[in-house]
Amino acid sequence: MKSALKRLYQMLVTRVPISARRRIMYFRVTRRPLHLRRPRLFTEKVNWRVVNDRRDILAGTCDKLWMQDYAKDAGCKVPNRLWAGTSLAELAKLDLPARWVLKPNHSSGRVYFGDGKPDLEELLYVTEGWMDGQTSITLADEWAYGKARKCFIAEERLGQTDADLPDYKFFVFHGKPELIQVDSSRFNGHERRLYTPSWEPLDVVNIYPLGPVAPRPSTLDDMLSAAATLGEPFDFIRVDFYEVDGEVIFGELTPYPGGGIEPYSPRSLDAVLGGKWTLPQFQKI
Repeated sequence: MKSALKRLYQMLVTRVPISARRRIMYFRVTRRPLHLRRPRLFTEKVNWRVVNDRRDILAGTCDKLWMQDYAKDAGCKVPNRLWAGTSLAELAKLDLPARWVLKPNHSSGRVYFGDGKPDLEELLYVTEGWMDGQTSITLADEWAYGKARKCFIAEERLGQTDADLPDYKFFVFHGKPELIQVDSSRFNGHERRLYTPSWEPLDVVNIYPLGPVAPRPSTLDDMLSAAATLGEPFDFIRVDFYEVDGEVIFGELTPYPGGGIEPYSPRSLDAVLGGKWTLPQFQKI
């Protein structure tokens, strides 16, 4: 019953024009109006991109296969890809390592952690609906996800244990990293801490509880350099990395962080980041 009501709600909401839909979602979370004509805040500019920006440069940024190839071409190390395809029966026949992970190529927030030989019945159960599209209205609004190829990707899991690896996310504006977001314990008590590029911690809450101040990563300079290189073609992009045994591993690119509806507290950082982003000039849709 709940799933049917959810589908009905999504069907009704998606009939609302995208600009109105974004304004509704933004106000529900932030309790502030969304300014799309003259966006000033970072979150407003993310929403402006969602509503207006259909440039080819963004078309591959939600396709995991594309972004990994893009990172490899730039000299970055990427996770070891074990398989990509649409048939899980094909995956189940492979001799997989002890630790692997399965993701959809074309959406976010879906992941399955595997150990050794796959169980096809379990895979089919866990991944039901993965090939249908996005996980929420927010993602459905994000144009680049619709450009991603629909398939599964199996990769070797990073690290030697099940301890959660911190996820280092670099906000890159016009080729310059301006903010680092560190997410930890993502699958068990998710915490988040923001830092300046010189690793000064910020007491700013962004949706999740404030994480503890972590030591400066030994590879920070390498990550900053790689983020600048990968982000250079874009007016804004978020570039994610992991650090494994002193080595930088590319994670992903994100053109729509938080869907543009994850507020900052205090709000001043939203304005600071917005001031670093000059939006492209073209006829809005």
